[in-house]
Amino acid sequence: MTFENITSENIQELDSEIDIENQKKVEAALFLAGRLMSLQELVSLTDINPILLKKTLYDLKDKYKDSGVNLIEKENSWKMDVAESYVWMVNKLATGTSEFKKAEQETLAMIAYKQPIKQSAIIKIRGNKAYDHIKRFLEIGLINKKKTGHTYELSLTEAFHEYFHLNKEGS
Repeated sequence: MTFENITSENIQELDSEIDIENQKKVEAALFLAGRLMSLQELVSLTDINPILLKKTLYDLKDKYKDSGVNLIEKENSWKMDVAESYVWMVNKLATGTSEFKKAEQETLAMIAYKQPIKQSAIIKIRGNKAYDHIKRFLEIGLINKKKTGHTYELSLTEAFHEYFHLNKEGS
């Protein structure tokens, strides 16, 4: 194609093809990740310009709003998740979440069951690896950590309940 042959229709067609390809890349990344991904991670993985990436994410969020999956945005991170109305079905199939290793699930379950619980008690029961688990849960925003004497007190956040589609009362 020469410069003389370039038309606004050619440009729109090319833009449309790029948009579709970007959507496919982002869908694949979010689907496979199964967790919240930061914009930086998505840019690095998909090689999409950050401005175009944001547009693509909002386009996908709109595309999926009335489907069995949703795009969830939380503090500049994105995740593809099952729509609220189908969580019950997925919970029947799921034996655990792919985002957390079994040991992490056990640590988080202990915090959830015993909260508020001292970090020292978790470490005593779960071992030193639990420090890494707690650090990760804090980064994701699933737990609170409050200084209490020589240790910390751990409790769940509202984000924990939202993340696992639980209500606080009947968790």
